[in-house]
Amino acid sequence: MGKPKNILFIMCDQLRADYLGCTGHPTQKTPHMDALARKGVIFDRAFCQAPVCGPSRMSFYTGRYMQSHGSTYNGVPLNIGEQTLGDYMRRLGVTTGLIGKTHMTADRQGMKRLGVDPQGDDGILASQCGFEPWERDDGLHPDAGTDPNLPYNQYLRAQGYDGDNPWHSYANSGVDETGNVVSGWLLRNAHLPARVDKAHSETAYMTDRAMARISELGETPWCLHLSYIKPHWPYIVPAPYHNMYDSTDILPPNRDDTEKEAPHPVIAAFMEHEESRNFSDEAKRRHVIPAYMGLISEIDDHIGRLMSFLQEQGRLEDTMIVLTSDHGDYLGDHWLGEKEMFHEESLAIPMILYDPDENADATRGQHVNELVEAIDLIPTFIDALGGDSQSHILEGRSLRPLLHNAGTTDWRDAVFSEADYAWRGARLSLDLKPDQTRAYMVRTDRWKFISHDHFKPQLFDLEEDPNELMDLGESNSHQEIRREMSERLTIWLRDRRRRTTITHEEIENRTDNAKERGIYFGVW
Repeated sequence: MGKPKNILFIMCDQLRADYLGCTGHPTQKTPHMDALARKGVIFDRAFCQAPVCGPSRMSFYTGRYMQSHGSTYNGVPLNIGEQTLGDYMRRLGVTTGLIGKTHMTADRQGMKRLGVDPQGDDGILASQCGFEPWERDDGLHPDAGTDPNLPYNQYLRAQGYDGDNPWHSYANSGVDETGNVVSGWLLRNAHLPARVDKAHSETAYMTDRAMARISELGETPWCLHLSYIKPHWPYIVPAPYHNMYDSTDILPPNRDDTEKEAPHPVIAAFMEHEESRNFSDEAKRRHVIPAYMGLISEIDDHIGRLMSFLQEQGRLEDTMIVLTSDHGDYLGDHWLGEKEMFHEESLAIPMILYDPDENADATRGQHVNELVEAIDLIPTFIDALGGDSQSHILEGRSLRPLLHNAGTTDWRDAVFSEADYAWRGARLSLDLKPDQTRAYMVRTDRWKFISHDHFKPQLFDLEEDPNELMDLGESNSHQEIRREMSERLTIWLRDRRRRTTITHEEIENRTDNAKERGIYFGVW
């Protein structure tokens, strides 16, 4: 084993924290992810900073809360002034690239204002969230749907899958009982095998591309963000994964009829979304979830391929590996579909971290219970590669003390997350303006408090009610708890890293020494 010089940052889109064998799912098969967890550690309480693709990923990629980076929803451009993972890595001599999804939208207006050529080297990095776009493929593209000339589409055509958009007509479609080609976007078709062979699926293709790129890089230090599009919908998967699971493998939903009796207004509005109504139907839920589980097992098989490749290449000795997700998936829990709200099913993320450093040997295979945030990864990578902390910008903290069993006594006692549902139907049904749809969450060991714009707060006692079935937002006996948690949010909001253009060290060097620097004011 040795010191890390490379970073492999794997993200699965919409993978729930509790849908791995190593996190306790009784029927989900993930032997290769479980094996990676045995080589490293698994953080049992890791959380995203915004439970929806775009803003969550922007927090991962900037190391900053949504409140700070400002990209509050899918399609909201990330300010060109924000530094990203690639910026920090390149300063350390590490080439940094993407294979897969970022869901980032470029700040075209900012680039135009500054005269940045979108096709120049700086413009490409600014347009790709700081990554060299070794192969970007969002699955859902922010500009005009799926690109017919996407490299994956070209690859599929070369394999004999004809058509303008085989990404859709083969990789995300099936053939029904009458012989008709039907779309995997429709939940009713989740039981069908995708028309693409498993060797040519999106997951297989991206894994192939990652291994090829690592081989090309040789001994050049690299940071590769391998960002799988799945198990995000469309919920359709190639054979044999399509029928690997059935309704007997499905866990009962975490929900109760009392949640529907007098729900919080925002939750009630989300319950009326089409995806929530469909996943609240138990027959439909049981029809879809086996495909979701199959997608996870497909990813796991390719994680196994990738780990074997790294072993053969000798890269397990010098590569830090992280496997995580951008957010979860309700799958009918709490009478909801999709994500975006702050129940654990949506908020919690898997986080497996392998550090080849021998100082991490003492914790291998362990479950770590400290509260961890998505924004902790960039500080961890910088720490592993020997860089400066950049604490005047980054809002997370390095996880290496937990990996190295360094006995930290001042670890955080709360995590924070945010939402902005201005783009969703819930805003219209609640008759809100686009600037009235923010929500903020603080979660401690025991309490989860959610502050909503223009609505009462929510409060859950995670000790007495770990399934979050009883909202204490109006409980008279919990008024003091709500006041304390609200104050925690206020302090957190005041403490954001806004002064990002000067380091703390520079301020220390320039504090109360104006005379030494030739500046006199107020002197008699």
